[in-house]
Amino acid sequence: MALLGGQVDAVSTGPSSVMQHVRAGRLRVLAHWGEGRLAALPEVPSFRELGVPISYSQWSGLFVPAGTPDAVVERLRAAARMAAQDERARQALTAAGTSFMYQDTPEFERFVQTDARAMAALVQRIGRVE
Repeated sequence: MALLGGQVDAVSTGPSSVMQHVRAGRLRVLAHWGEGRLAALPEVPSFRELGVPISYSQWSGLFVPAGTPDAVVERLRAAARMAAQDERARQALTAAGTSFMYQDTPEFERFVQTDARAMAALVQRIGRVE
């Protein structure tokens, strides 16, 4: 809202939060943090394409408390898998500018651990953590 109102000159956010304004011609996307082009914005280059050697992505996942019964975990995993395979859900996410990748528990655990290590190293490198 601050960008649309002219209080700030630029903003960094996920595509889904600005896509309606981009489509209406009120905002222009300059670049994005991802690895390749976004399906919803194929004309927009990534920072890497522009020669800036960075990439970042926002992600979300489904988590439960430790000790959740296996039957509950399996039911949630099955529901998540079904939602990930639903073409209407995938189309809605794509239309909103959100890329989508489903990872089940083993792959997602590795992804989270790798991302946490990378973010910890970055925070230490910029000097915000002792």
